[in-house]
Amino acid sequence: MGNQMVFKRYEMKYLMTRCQKNTILAAMKPYMVLDEYGYSSSRNIYFDTPDFRLIRQSLEKPVYKEKLRMRSYGRAGTGDKTFVELKKKYKSIVYKRRLSLPQAQAEACLNGKLALPDTQIGREIAYALDYYRELRPAVFLSYEREAFCARDGGDFRVTFDENILYRQEELTLDSEVWGMPILSSNQVLMELKTSGGIPLWMAHTLSTQKIFQTSFSKYGTAYQKILLTEQKGARKYA
Repeated sequence: MGNQMVFKRYEMKYLMTRCQKNTILAAMKPYMVLDEYGYSSSRNIYFDTPDFRLIRQSLEKPVYKEKLRMRSYGRAGTGDKTFVELKKKYKSIVYKRRLSLPQAQAEACLNGKLALPDTQIGREIAYALDYYRELRPAVFLSYEREAFCARDGGDFRVTFDENILYRQEELTLDSEVWGMPILSSNQVLMELKTSGGIPLWMAHTLSTQKIFQTSFSKYGTAYQKILLTEQKGARKYA
């Protein structure tokens, strides 16, 4: 998975308690194993226009939407590996294109100081940068992730994200993790990722635990919290 640069799959999200997560982990044991990342600290910088055009459009639930971000697994210094990702969603199917670049090169490419690699994925990302024109680092978002893949080699994956934090300051991957939480301390976000259907054992576990699919965007939730904070500040000084 670490070297995969193109994804086309369904991504289904579920909010649950830690107790429900433990029940699902027990059900997963015969079928799933930790993937190559296993336990990781995912750090992301989302790029957007000054008026947050991308995430505002995304929250309107259009047929097509996209996001651009820079990601690392753990703290990323100048020469450390990062990913530049263009994530698109069309009719419930997620398409993700990504480039693996050293942190300094990725940052320079996204800031327009350096040309992106002349590859299909590089050209797609360059087109998005040119189309939206004013893209700049907008929000830092981090979370602790447990990632599992199928024992049988299939493409079914399960991830659990906890301690999801966001901030608008210090927008760099080479920094300490800090920020405001977007979930309560007892909440976990699970994502199921597959090009086909959900295995019967997982469907049965979700049904018995009364865990239902939800529409949830980490960046979207962070943006809504930013708006709420700004509105409270405006009312305070009105």
